[in-house]
Amino acid sequence: MKLLAAEFFGTFWLVFGGCGSAVLAAAFPELGIGFAGVSLAFGLTVLTMAYAVGGISGGHFNPAVSLGLAIANRFAWKQLPGYWLAQVAGAIVAAATLFAIASGKPGFETGGFASNGFGALSPGGYGLQAAMLIEIVLTAGFLIVILGSTARTAPAGFAPIAIGLALALIHLVSIPVTNTSVNPARSTGAALFAETAAIAQLWLFWVAPLAGAALGALIWSFLLAPEERSP
Repeated sequence: MKLLAAEFFGTFWLVFGGCGSAVLAAAFPELGIGFAGVSLAFGLTVLTMAYAVGGISGGHFNPAVSLGLAIANRFAWKQLPGYWLAQVAGAIVAAATLFAIASGKPGFETGGFASNGFGALSPGGYGLQAAMLIEIVLTAGFLIVILGSTARTAPAGFAPIAIGLALALIHLVSIPVTNTSVNPARSTGAALFAETAAIAQLWLFWVAPLAGAALGALIWSFLLAPEERSP
């Protein structure tokens, strides 16, 4: 239960802090956080929770990360369903909490509620193909950073910094395209409260990150770290 509680709270923190920066702070141009501020917020949520509870559960906070780690033989397959349920639950509770806070402001309009999308729901108007490709490529890169920074040969204690900075970089690149997912739990939580077609497009933000995570795990296992293959 401690493992699942850690994943629940870590994912809650990621969605509440990351999406909260977009919904509450970025909505006010005079605060000046913009895309860069939201990107940094997502990176900081992962960095801080990786240090806080990563020693308990491994600090996945993302169904795609859990899948990638399982493919790379860093995580037990039998634990995958429980982790996924805890992560999605944490994301939904975070989005519900954020909605309760945001809706307390007079004149609040839900709009996209930091959800992900393509076409009309893409911040830059990017289509399905572009959204699919960028989510696959960036999730694959994210898994390579995670696997590399947590490898036995990596400097000890610095993995959360590398992973948090990688997530911030990912957001800097892809917010204009999809509003950045690379995390099916994060996408699910926000989509449930958006007043757009985000739910109808949610399938992409499960399929692409999971495919990207599998690709990243395979690249790491068979090209970058052959010594970590299973016997």
